[in-house]
Amino acid sequence: MSRIGKLPISLPKGVQVTVKDGNVVVKGAKGELHQAFDQMFKLENENGTLTVVRPDDQKRNRALHGLYRSLIQNMITGVSEGYKLTLSLEGVGYRADVKGRIVELLMGYSHGVYFVLPPEIKAEYEAQKGASPKIHLTGIDKQLIGQVAAKIRAVRPPEPYKGKGIRLEGEYVRRKAGKSSGKGKK
Repeated sequence: MSRIGKLPISLPKGVQVTVKDGNVVVKGAKGELHQAFDQMFKLENENGTLTVVRPDDQKRNRALHGLYRSLIQNMITGVSEGYKLTLSLEGVGYRADVKGRIVELLMGYSHGVYFVLPPEIKAEYEAQKGASPKIHLTGIDKQLIGQVAAKIRAVRPPEPYKGKGIRLEGEYVRRKAGKSSGKGKK
């Protein structure tokens, strides 16, 4: 039995989970999410706890058991609490500007890089004196926020010598020593 798949999911108040035509629909205070779901798996709702039950012990079903449970848990957390990801811009002169759904990144190139956000994601820009600028991404879909953050980070990934670039808040960038001077060595 899958260690993750067998764990029950607690349903917060105001969250409804329905399975219809191979799709799981989760509705909550912040919105509604859909996810494709294998019809061989069953969702059992007992007294506010949801359990994913697999049909048999085939290798494919064992592999999908924990995945479906995690996806449903992420959907429930998203529609009840939401997700927030913070990107930090490390480097002199690196800054951004958020205008509606368009994020303009000034990252040391000869031009600004424009990134259009999906309608489900909201962005805020924060710049404080003495601290690196930050972009806060919020939304209800964990997968979509991660994908958007990865695309923004790909504009200027952190480099290992000075640590400059766009990084996730709390991300560790392994630093390299750099080139040593060769005077006196033969």
